[in-house]
Amino acid sequence: MTESAQRPVCRVLDGEAVWPPPAWIMRQAGRYLPEYRATRAAAGSFLTLCYDPALATEVTLQPIRRFGFDASILFSDILVVPDALGCEFRLDPGEGPRLRPVTSGRDLDRMPATLPLDRLAPVFEAVRRIRAALPDETALLGFCGAPWTVASYMVAGQGTPDQGPAHAADRQDPAFMAALIDRLVEASIVYLGAQLEAGADAVQIFESHAGSLGPEAFRRLSLDPIGRIVAGLRARVPGARVIVFPRGRGDSLADVAALQVSAVGIDQDTDLATAVATLPAGTASQGNIDPLVLIEGGAALDRAVDAMLAAVRGRPHIANLGHGITPPTPPENVARMLARIRAAG
Repeated sequence: MTESAQRPVCRVLDGEAVWPPPAWIMRQAGRYLPEYRATRAAAGSFLTLCYDPALATEVTLQPIRRFGFDASILFSDILVVPDALGCEFRLDPGEGPRLRPVTSGRDLDRMPATLPLDRLAPVFEAVRRIRAALPDETALLGFCGAPWTVASYMVAGQGTPDQGPAHAADRQDPAFMAALIDRLVEASIVYLGAQLEAGADAVQIFESHAGSLGPEAFRRLSLDPIGRIVAGLRARVPGARVIVFPRGRGDSLADVAALQVSAVGIDQDTDLATAVATLPAGTASQGNIDPLVLIEGGAALDRAVDAMLAAVRGRPHIANLGHGITPPTPPENVARMLARIRAAG
């Protein structure tokens, strides 16, 4: 048995029903932690945190030191991929992420044909440093954004509430959208593969905007491209462990599982017991405590943890939230959640 296969999160991703379930939370290195806010202020910018290996390592390790999560997730951003492709990612204070928009085949022609890994070398160096610094039992997760989610930012040049510009581009120039998705599929395979080769135990694909797609578009723009990433990644790194989080698609979890993923992330708007019943026995689940309940804490949080545990007992599951933790969350509520999970008999 390899060292990584002994880590509880990896055991779950390999299909084992570990009890109590191991736990981590999305956005666990972030603004709810005072130590993160201090490091972010000292760094001067979000992008400095992403591209400075020492700082990215520090903020990745902070929640591990404080809480002892069973997995650590690389501190980075899904938009470093379009940044490496020449889209000039920046984060304007108070306005969110900004990119140079990509709206036509001409824009695609100006992008490099393959992902320039030298631009992302600091990310891979951070992965190596984090793995070396983590406790042996703690898994390290890498990640990327799914092609549809990343494309929605690239077309609009920023985040949008309904991904309207990307939907319009798909209707008006489907060949362009298909070519953009194809470019992101190939870039994601290379990027995730490099993270695994640098020391990540598994990777997660974040499809944050899956819920904005109708059935046909979901398969064409999300499900099929993610399936190509999984297949391409495993051709490059045999046995790669892959988690897919299709936010807003509680109706399609079995379709995601059919891509032969290691685990399916489940959001807080999906009934967990119903969802896991649709998954094959060897496919792990992950989620789905409501981040708002984590803010509330107390008895409501205890009930949510107990309901999650009851729904997944006897099957492979990773305890997590149904979306990312938010800045108002009291850190003591995170500690309470973890203590209750770990006390499960």
